[in-house]
Order: sequence, then C-alpha cells, then structure tokens
Amino acid sequence: MPLADCKIIQLPKISDPRGNLTFVEGGNHIPFDIKRFYYLYDVPGGSERGAHAHRGLHQFIVAMSGSFDVVLNDGKQAKRFHLARSYYGLYVCPMIWRALDNFSSGAVCAVLASSVYMESDYIRDYPQFLEEALT
Repeated sequence: MPLADCKIIQLPKISDPRGNLTFVEGGNHIPFDIKRFYYLYDVPGGSERGAHAHRGLHQFIVAMSGSFDVVLNDGKQAKRFHLARSYYGLYVCPMIWRALDNFSSGAVCAVLASSVYMESDYIRDYPQFLEEALT
C-alpha cells in the first residue's frame, strides 16, 4: 500500500471542565476492527522502537501522554509524523516500514491493531521489506 494511505485521524473530543473524553470505535473512526491493544511506556531518551513492517496488520497509533515521532516508509518515500495529542492518531496500513523515535519524558504510545500478535506477519529486515514491498 502506498504511504499516502497512512494518515492522521482526529478522534471525537468531548470537552468538560472535569476533564476531556476521547473514544475510538473500530470500523467507524478507524478503518478496521480492533483485535489487540498494547502500549509502550518508559522508553529511554534517544531510543527507537518499531523498525519493522507488517504484511497484513493495520494499526492506529496514539500519543496518550507526551509526544514522539513516527517515521513511515513505503520503500519509495518516507514521511515523519509528530504525535503529541491524545485526540488524534496515525493510521498505518500494511506493508509500511515504521520506526518510532524522539520520545519525550513520560510519553505513552498506545497502539490499536487489527489482529492478534502473529510473528509471521512481521518483516524485521529492511532489505527483505524492500524486496516484498517493491515487487
């Protein structure tokens, strides 16, 4: 899939003096049903996470707290997204290489995924990703 299919999606934000509320509905706000939720936290400064692609997995990445960058690459071009608000996130389609970096102190990265964990869906070697993505 081309990098152009990956995009920032703004989520509903219900403002209230007692605190804001945001929600995500699979198949409504994001273009897939949610099968898995995981989150990254306590990422040391200067660390990078991700650095892989998925053959079939769709993901939606949200900065629940703090901020970080997501670099997406479809094998032809790359684009950096800065995530810093909990009411929007980044939709990442299959066959896109992704890396997360530039984590602020206390950042929490939440990921909603379209399937359960399957190691066979991962491509962890960039040359192999290029071979599969560009053929």
